[in-house]
This record gives sequence, C-alpha cells and structure tokens, in this order.
Amino acid sequence: MSKEYDLVILGGGTAGYVSAIRASQLGKKVAIVEKYKIGGTCLHKGCIPTKSYLKTAEILRYINHSNEYGIKTASADFEMTDIVAKKDETVSTMYSGVQSLMKKYKIDIYEGNGTILGPSLFSPQAGTVSVEFENGESELLVNNNVLIATGSRPVELPFLKFNHHTVVSSDDMMQLESLPHNILIIGGGVIGLEFASLLNDLGVEVTVIEAGDSIIPNEQQEISKTIKRSFEENGIKIYEKLPLSEENILVQDNHVEVQIQDSNETFDKVLVAVGRTPNTEELSLNNTKIKTDDKGYIITNDVYQTDDKHIYAVGDVIGNYQLAHVATKEGTIAIEHMFDQNPILLDYLTIPRCIYTNPEVASIGMTEQDAKNENISFKKFKVPFKAIGKSVIENNGLGECILIKDIENEKVLGIHMIGAKVTELINEAALFTFMNGSTEELATTVHAHPSIGEVLMELGLKSENRAIHV
Repeated sequence: MSKEYDLVILGGGTAGYVSAIRASQLGKKVAIVEKYKIGGTCLHKGCIPTKSYLKTAEILRYINHSNEYGIKTASADFEMTDIVAKKDETVSTMYSGVQSLMKKYKIDIYEGNGTILGPSLFSPQAGTVSVEFENGESELLVNNNVLIATGSRPVELPFLKFNHHTVVSSDDMMQLESLPHNILIIGGGVIGLEFASLLNDLGVEVTVIEAGDSIIPNEQQEISKTIKRSFEENGIKIYEKLPLSEENILVQDNHVEVQIQDSNETFDKVLVAVGRTPNTEELSLNNTKIKTDDKGYIITNDVYQTDDKHIYAVGDVIGNYQLAHVATKEGTIAIEHMFDQNPILLDYLTIPRCIYTNPEVASIGMTEQDAKNENISFKKFKVPFKAIGKSVIENNGLGECILIKDIENEKVLGIHMIGAKVTELINEAALFTFMNGSTEELATTVHAHPSIGEVLMELGLKSENRAIHV
C-alpha cells in the first residue's frame, strides 16, 4: 500500500513541523514521519523543558536573595517531582498546540521510522520513503520531494558510556526523580553550563570540567571570563584545560569516582555534555546520492539541497549552528526553494546565540578572535551594565555589552552581551544586524528609560565617540 505526497519530511522536530506548515501554506500535500513525538528534541528534551527548569531556578534564586531587595523570607522549600510536573505541564501545553497546527494545515503524521528507498517503482521521477511502525507493519510514501530534519542526539564518550543512572545525558536530566547531592558536568559548552547554572541554584554541588582552553570557547573572551568568575562566586567549581581519560574515571553502582588533578572526587552523577551527533544512521542514505562529511553531517548547498536534487536537509543533521531558530529558518528556505519561491538566503552572521545561564549570555556575529582570524582591522567598544539603571536593579549591574566594528567600512561585525535579560535584548541586535544598521543609527534611536536596552544606545554613542554614561 502506498500514498502520494508533494513532500515527505523525515523528522517532526521544530524544523520538520515548521517546514511542513510552510509547504502546506504553499498548497502542497505534506506528510511527516516521526518515531517519537511531534516537536522533537526542542519541545520534549531541549529548549522548552530546560527553560522551564531554569525559570524555577530563577524564582528560587530570587527568593533566596530577597533580602537584597528589602524582603525577609524563610528559605524556600521544593520537591523535584513538583518541578518535573511543572515542566511536563508546560511541554504538554506546547505539544497540544503543535498537534492542533498539524490538523489545521492538514499535515499527515506517521509515527514510525522513515527510510529512503530511492526512486519510486511507480514513477521514476518520484522518490519513495518506507515507514516502519512499532507493530512491524510498514507503509510506502511516494513523494516528489524529501526533507531530512531528523536532528541530533547527545554524544557519548568512548570510555564513559551512558548508563542513564550515574552517567547521564541531557535527555536523562529531563526526568530526574530527585536531585543528586553533587554532580560532575563534563563539557563547558552551552548545554553543560545551563545545567550547571540551574542545578547550582537548586542547591546541588556542581563541578564543571572542560578539556579546551576555556568554557564557551567560541564566544567573546571577556564573556567566558565573566561567566566563569560569576559561576565560581556562586560556588561552582570549574576546571579548564583538563581532558579526561579512562584512567581518570571509575564507575561504581551508585556513584562515580573521578581523579581531578591531584585529588580523587566522588560524584552521585556525571553529566556528559560534550556535544551532539546527527541522526542519520537509520535513513538508508546509501540508497541516495547524498554525501556526508567525516562527522556524519549531510552536505548541502546554500538552499539546503543535497546531491539528490529532490532531497533537502536542514537543522542539526547538516552541522551548522545546532539551534532551533536556525533549523526553522533553514527549513523555510529549503521549502521555498523546493517550490520555486526564490527565498532570501540565510546569513549566519545575523543569527543570535543565547545561553540561558545566570547571568545570561547572548551574542550575534563575529567575535574579536573571528575578526583576527580573517585579518579584519577592527575596533572594540564596551559598556558595563553598571551604567544602566534597570540592569543595576535586576542584578546589581553584572556584565557588559561589547560591539566590534570594522575600521575600514564601519560595519558592525558583532555584538556580545552577558547580564540580566540579554537573551531578550539580543533580538533588537538581531534586527539591527539584519537591517545592516550603523552605529550612528544605534546611537540616535530613542530607547525607553529605564530599560536594559539602553545599553545598546549607549554602545552606539560610545562607538561614535560621544558616550554619555561611560
């Protein structure tokens, strides 16, 4: 038995379902094949549930520091099961919304594993996807186009496999029944630091180990130093330039023993957060002309078309920024190219990057090191958040905002922030960057007072040599 579609999408995560909606808007008949749940990692194991946890941690932090705002309270009490329940409620609400969208746009959902069979037996011009269901049955979907949006999964260390009890992944952290007394986080990237921040706020003793020169090594150097200092002031231990090997770790039934420098430490849990790997193994890419790189990422052109011209790939499987908002934009571009809509191509230097820690980190465009690597002559301007009244109210003005500008043509190359609410503020910087704004325009745009966003106006003024508050 087979059904025919204009488009079959493999993977129903953020990229998959948004792409399906866009194709439906263009009048196309669309199917999604998803073996887990519509919404994917972002909705069920990543963006949304972790931000629910982080919101709980933020509220607890405010309660515990309420005396700084003139309020005296008893210490807060909580149960991890209640925090998980709130997270599940949030996810369920969003999941219901996505399901309603699928019905609204008449998108067919196949709950199973999809593999690409190659050209259709029924039409040489079309392709075929086989859907294998849990009950052992299967169905063929004949299609004119395929979009691969199967996402990624956490990477295991070869000497430290997940046992989902003491050695855990970020997926495992979504269903914690109780908090550990202490935890070791291997990896000082975005995922590792977000869990370090929220667990620290929840009272867990946290240690972070990073093998590279610094935590969040791809961000502006000042940002990395500031967040490290803030974390350490809050009791988080951070070790940089410290690779681990099998000789350093001994996994026991209920704990893990780790040699850190010259001491032996015991941890209730170890969270391995050293990156993610693309989900491509079960797609049967050998039935196609698709090429992958040495890490398994699918190779595409700038409209996300593979060497099999009717097959496109977007999101984590192609190895660009592994961010939901990037994946959805890539998916939209792929769909519009697929159906002759002449899309505007994505400039990755206009993509905002956020880390939802305490303090928050947000950035867009080039770092100082990026500019040096490309031999660009630049100037760097900084405004501390202590100069911004609303930021002082929020978190005593912790952090700063940095702007990097090309000396030759005065183009803004990058904006980098660490401080309160910067993951919201970065959207103004994203619009400014997308519109190719000048620092003169940034300086002369009237910003509300008091607001954290005033930092961008002040930064524009400083880069035009007429700063007021710094």
